[in-house]
Amino acid sequence: MKQLNEQNAPKLISEFALEALLYEASLSPKPGLVDPKSCGAHADMNYSTFIDSSTALAPFFTKYIDLGINHDGSPSALFEKVRALGQQAETAMLRKTKGINTHKGANFSFALLLSATGKIMNDKHLQIPFAKEDTADVFNYVKRMTKGLLLKDFAGLAQKKQLSYGERLYLEYGIIGIRGEAELGYPALKDNALPFLRKYYNYDQRTMFLILLLRLMATIEDSNLINRGGINGWSNVQKQATELLQTLSINSSEKELEDALILFDQQLIEENLSPGGSADLIALSFFFGRLEGLF
Repeated sequence: MKQLNEQNAPKLISEFALEALLYEASLSPKPGLVDPKSCGAHADMNYSTFIDSSTALAPFFTKYIDLGINHDGSPSALFEKVRALGQQAETAMLRKTKGINTHKGANFSFALLLSATGKIMNDKHLQIPFAKEDTADVFNYVKRMTKGLLLKDFAGLAQKKQLSYGERLYLEYGIIGIRGEAELGYPALKDNALPFLRKYYNYDQRTMFLILLLRLMATIEDSNLINRGGINGWSNVQKQATELLQTLSINSSEKELEDALILFDQQLIEENLSPGGSADLIALSFFFGRLEGLF
């Protein structure tokens, strides 16, 4: 067990975050998503774009952790610091990708979760691996950091003349997006993804994460899907992912799993649908799996 201290912890944990982005990008086949063999439903990006984006964000991961470690104030004050740094990271990402948005949502989440990890790590004098209770403390701290975020960010939307797609979805359908997921303390990770990984971490890792991807596609509110296909497109993808999970499992053969997901990929490409929210959660799941020493 490695003792964490202010010198080695930010570097080590930021490496987990970079590994997580690279692992998600390399996982295949992912329906509608970019991987080394397919651009999914994305005409403007490929696997190399994701590598470039990940390397652009990597230096900021340590900075997010440092903000948490050195923070002496309210959770909301830490959020304001992290959001400002996160905007710098997003600018660096877009510069590297020539304006292509690969990891905007993932950067937002890693900014919150890494800074909260630094804060909890410092307050509790933690060691790696984290216990699941330590991870729960991170999620709870993010809830405190983001309390009231939706109301604050989406105040006065009805009077705005130009809305982002996230704002439009919230106004028209009540879709809360990644802000809402953060304000709730990441229930998709806490209640779905991480219990699954803790149960099956001894199984084949690729199979485990592909099944987890389907579980997330079947259950989460994915604003990426809704933006491309509307509520009906999102609902149909959820239904199909649910149906696949009735025939596929952690014990499915590699060929059975690959064949089913390749067909699903082809369908989503034809329909121009991409479950980017689920992809971000795969990366975050991998990160916490590494932090807890599951693999």
